[in-house]
Amino acid sequence: MTTTTSPLPAAKPAPAAAYSGARNEDDRALLRAAAELTRDIATANPRIYWADMLGSAALGYGALAGAILAPATWLSIVLGVVATLALYRALLFIHELTHLHRDALPGFRTTWNLLVGIPMLTPSFMYEDGHTIHHSRKRYGTRDDPEYLPLALMKPWSLPVFLLIALLAPPALVIRYGILAPLGLLFPAVRRMNWERFSTLAINPEFRRRPADPKDRKRFILLETGAALWAMMLIASIMIVGWRPIAVALAVFSAVAVLNQLRTLVAHLWENEGEPMSVTAQYLDTVNVPPPGFIAALWAPVGLRYHALHHLLPSLPYHALAEAHRRISAHEGAQATYGRAHHRGLLPLVGRIAGSTMRRRDGIRAAGQGEATPPAAHAKRAASLETAP
Repeated sequence: MTTTTSPLPAAKPAPAAAYSGARNEDDRALLRAAAELTRDIATANPRIYWADMLGSAALGYGALAGAILAPATWLSIVLGVVATLALYRALLFIHELTHLHRDALPGFRTTWNLLVGIPMLTPSFMYEDGHTIHHSRKRYGTRDDPEYLPLALMKPWSLPVFLLIALLAPPALVIRYGILAPLGLLFPAVRRMNWERFSTLAINPEFRRRPADPKDRKRFILLETGAALWAMMLIASIMIVGWRPIAVALAVFSAVAVLNQLRTLVAHLWENEGEPMSVTAQYLDTVNVPPPGFIAALWAPVGLRYHALHHLLPSLPYHALAEAHRRISAHEGAQATYGRAHHRGLLPLVGRIAGSTMRRRDGIRAAGQGEATPPAAHAKRAASLETAP
């Protein structure tokens, strides 16, 4: 994390009307302070990116090899936990790739795909287009957003299903790349289904991916081909080395997927019913878990403990977020709204979202007894997503 001291003097809040909290209104003081206070730390540091990504990948694969070869079960489990945390951190650089300018870190995107994206069957094209939609002012939280579901407004059983379905992600990716991708060469309908439904890291079951931009098509084809060849090799390896290596690897990758799904569960408050929101409203629907405490750095690494701040400043490199947080927190004109997105930790956030689903259930029951009527828009949105994870 950067620790540079801000060269700017203590800022006086500019005269402005107080932020009312309306969903279609922005806190101009907050947005202005966030932009002005972070201009000098907005450049990605290559040494930090390369050392962090390569170190995480090396530790993760080394621990994974140890877990596969370990003579004792307890040692295999310990090394599996280390591999999970390290590979999870390495994998989450896919988020940074989406926001980095193509020329910011020469070779970093290609190296990440070769070392992490393809081996873990999540090449960067699975995130690049969809995540930019998630940051769109007009499409965040709407039906067009691949990374949003109103989880806090859904049924209580939706939350455990949302988490447990992640266990199936690694074998599903093996099937997607090792079986469906080759079949797509023969059957256009399968190829189209693969692209529209299974080529985006999405949680919104209504999302359908549009055709790739022509300038990206060749690169995406190369990445998909690499992932397909790797997946077919994994399937074939069972005949050569047996089940244990791929079983241990899939167990670790499933743990990575569940950990990421748990982080996703608490990345937002999930209280939008599909209406466009201002940047400030999006910020307040998103979560910061700032220090003190170091546990959040494990389940929300690579700067994602400052997820709400990231929605204010999407292009700010992850290693600058801690310093940006310090500066904005000290700004008198911004701190009132800025502090409203801060939360204490993982368990309180899970409790808040689970409590919201329970209150919704009780509200529906009361409505059925004629005691209350849920808002029409709320009921319509919830009904359309009843079968969503």
